[in-house]
Amino acid sequence: ITPASMTIVFLGVTIGTIMTMSSSNWLMAWIGLELNMLAILPIISKPKTTRASEATTKYFLTQAIASAMMLLSSTMNAWQTGNWSILELKNKFSTTIMALSLMMKMGAAPIHFWLPEVLQGTTLQTALLITTWQKIAPVTLMYMISNNIQPTILVSAGILSMIIGGLGGINQTQLRKMMAYSSINNLGWTITIMAFFPNMALMNIFTYIIMTTPIFLTMTNMSTKTLQNLSTTWTTSMTMTLSIALLMLSTSGLPPFTGFMPKMLILNELISQKLTTLATLAI
Repeated sequence: ITPASMTIVFLGVTIGTIMTMSSSNWLMAWIGLELNMLAILPIISKPKTTRASEATTKYFLTQAIASAMMLLSSTMNAWQTGNWSILELKNKFSTTIMALSLMMKMGAAPIHFWLPEVLQGTTLQTALLITTWQKIAPVTLMYMISNNIQPTILVSAGILSMIIGGLGGINQTQLRKMMAYSSINNLGWTITIMAFFPNMALMNIFTYIIMTTPIFLTMTNMSTKTLQNLSTTWTTSMTMTLSIALLMLSTSGLPPFTGFMPKMLILNELISQKLTTLATLAI
């Protein structure tokens, strides 16, 4: 791929997300997400391998289904309310379908199945793009409609994401799959608190992005893709290995690291909302 075509592709990814974030109309938000999706497909399929082609196909199919669900939801809502405004999503059925489509877009449970597979089939830089930048647009849309979504749906999906993300990453030796399950787990925290305190959900996802970016960049620099690689790099670059270990502890939310702060605030908010059982489950 030539530098000019890569520039066009990255512009498409950037403009698509910004268009979705700044739109107040469902059609414009949908167009932004479609532009973003079509622009990232050449980036995922850049390595000329069978796994990269498979990852591209899986990503395209899941995102296309999510986009179709999103369009169906907004059309049904427009049919009933007479407008396409994002903030006027009043129909309960439309809101549920929209919430599911956005969860599918960002890779939250129970529609998370594509994320570990896609990340495993592509490069570390592309995996970084999918786990960080690609989540911004769906999270923004969910933030905008959070008042209309039934808390039961968000909390159920959030708790399921936490459980699947936590258990799924245990048996992994591939670092990209581990990061995918870490992403699912973090989305669980974001979605759960979205029902009660949307601003805190945004703070949580941006803290996650700030912590995940250096992990992927360090792994790219060290050319490590498995836990075995990571264990042998200790002898060659001690500082890098130590940095990645501390960053991973931070991402998992261990005190006194940065990652503990949003989790502590989320638990505090859940307890103050008299949701002690939920807070216990989250721990």
